[in-house]
Amino acid sequence: MKIYESKEELIDAIRNSFNKYLAEFSHVSEDDKNKIMNGVDKTPSQNISYQLGWVNLLLKWEKDEKAGIQVITPKEGFKWNNLGALYQEFYQEYGQHSLDENTVLLSNKVDEVIDWVQSLTDDELFSINQRKWATTPAQWPVYKWIHINTVAPFTNFRTQIRKWKRLQK
Repeated sequence: MKIYESKEELIDAIRNSFNKYLAEFSHVSEDDKNKIMNGVDKTPSQNISYQLGWVNLLLKWEKDEKAGIQVITPKEGFKWNNLGALYQEFYQEYGQHSLDENTVLLSNKVDEVIDWVQSLTDDELFSINQRKWATTPAQWPVYKWIHINTVAPFTNFRTQIRKWKRLQK
C-alpha cells in the first residue's frame, strides 16, 4: 500500500486519482449507466454508487466518533467478511440518481474528505490508535483508511470504467 510522506501528498493523490476517475464518466450516457458488460464487475452506476457508499461511511465514522457515538464498522448490520449486501445497499441508495447527480454528490464528499485531511494533525493522520474506528487488528493509521476508500478505488475503478466503455462500443 502507498505510504505518504505528508498530508499534502495524500491530498494530491486523492485529487489526481479522483479527477481521472471522474473524467471517465463524461462519455457514459444516462441510458447506458446500468448496462452490464461481460468482464466488468460493475455497471457505471454501481461503480460510482460503490464509491459514494464508502466515502460516506468513512466520513460518518469520523463524524460519529467525534460526536461520542460508538462506531460500528463497516456499518451496523454488516460484517467485514460479507460485504455483498452492503454493496447492494449502496447500489439501491445511490443508483436512483443520475450519473450527473452522483458525480456532483461524490465531488462534494471528496471535498469533505480533503477538508478533513487538512484538519488532522500529522499524528492523527499517520500514527496508529488515533481513532477507535480505525483501531483494528491491522493497526492501520487513519491515512490508510482514507487511501483505501479514495485513491485506491478511484485508480482501480477508473480502469473498470475504461474497460466498460471499450466493451460497449
